[in-house]
Amino acid sequence: MLRSALITACLFSTSVCFAADATPKFKPQTIDDTVEIGYGTAIGDVNGDGKPDILLADKKEFVWYENPSWQRHVIAENLTERDNVCIAARDIDGDGKVEIAVGGEWNPGDTLNSGAVFYLVPPTDRSQLWEPVKLPHQPVVHRMRWVKLDDQKFALVVSPLHGKGNKRGEGAGVKLIAYEKPDNPRDEWQQTIIEDTMHVTHNLDPAQWIPSTPAEEILYAGREGAMLLSYQNGKWSTQKFPLIEGSGEIRMGQLAPENQFIATIEPLHGDRLVLYQSTASNKGIDQRQVLDDNIKAGHAVATADLFGDSRQEIVAGWRTPNKDQKVGVKVYWATDASGKTWESAWIDDNGMACEDLRLGDLNGDGKIDIVAAGRNSHNLKIYWNESK
Repeated sequence: MLRSALITACLFSTSVCFAADATPKFKPQTIDDTVEIGYGTAIGDVNGDGKPDILLADKKEFVWYENPSWQRHVIAENLTERDNVCIAARDIDGDGKVEIAVGGEWNPGDTLNSGAVFYLVPPTDRSQLWEPVKLPHQPVVHRMRWVKLDDQKFALVVSPLHGKGNKRGEGAGVKLIAYEKPDNPRDEWQQTIIEDTMHVTHNLDPAQWIPSTPAEEILYAGREGAMLLSYQNGKWSTQKFPLIEGSGEIRMGQLAPENQFIATIEPLHGDRLVLYQSTASNKGIDQRQVLDDNIKAGHAVATADLFGDSRQEIVAGWRTPNKDQKVGVKVYWATDASGKTWESAWIDDNGMACEDLRLGDLNGDGKIDIVAAGRNSHNLKIYWNESK
């Protein structure tokens, strides 16, 4: 039975229906085949025309691709001697245009003097170069995201890979820091250390894990496991997930409003896509399920409702050839209401050595598309969602 036929049948049923034999369809479009590494991606409206653009942190440049022509514009270049590594883009002031922060001076072997964090001040014409404002930083800056603290307040949360002065992952803990932007971004930014007990971290996900709060929570993952970081009444609190093993990538998803899950790649730069779920009402995690153990150097996970069926699927990518000598991007979807059984399909079979990916509706058709950047494949692609 085709997914469309099953959805039609569901209209006459009060139960939740799942298409066990769905056939996802995504049409690839390469918008840049000169990417050097493609460390980080983002989606957001850069120029305020109401269309989401694509942003990329590449080896020496931060760039954006203008929707719908995908014309490439350089935001900043050669900010540091060593490579760029991350980018965060989000509209934090409600003007319809993203604010952008970036990280560079990437050298994972230097836990004392590496790293850099910049806020980029936009020119009137946002297709021109932006002004970099250098912020204080910890060594080995690796990931950053804008995180909502309340209805009118955001923070730039920056995660290093190692703690300062660490050797072989031992020593000081990684300082996860929240930066609060002043009215004049050239003034001093308030900094708060959110967490500092893990020693090798890799990624974070701002997520509405607790729906009753205005603030977003942070899912935070590293070699020693994962935790939930919550902001309330001006303070941060920590809840560890004892069941979640050391991991590199972490994202929240939902099969239903009250059925949340966590997707990880384990271990750090690992070979397994893992699903965690809860059977309790307190949003704890007590179920673990390996969805795929044939990836290698897994480096990207995202979740969204790709098929318009009110549940979220998982998209994962890896950058090193697996047991079948393939790199690529795959989509995974649950075929039952409890999320016990899952199926998968290729989005890109051996054409994307995936370093990072993002999901968003790029053409306004109500369907979520996929954007991925390739490391050894040196490309940036859109996968247009044409699933029924």
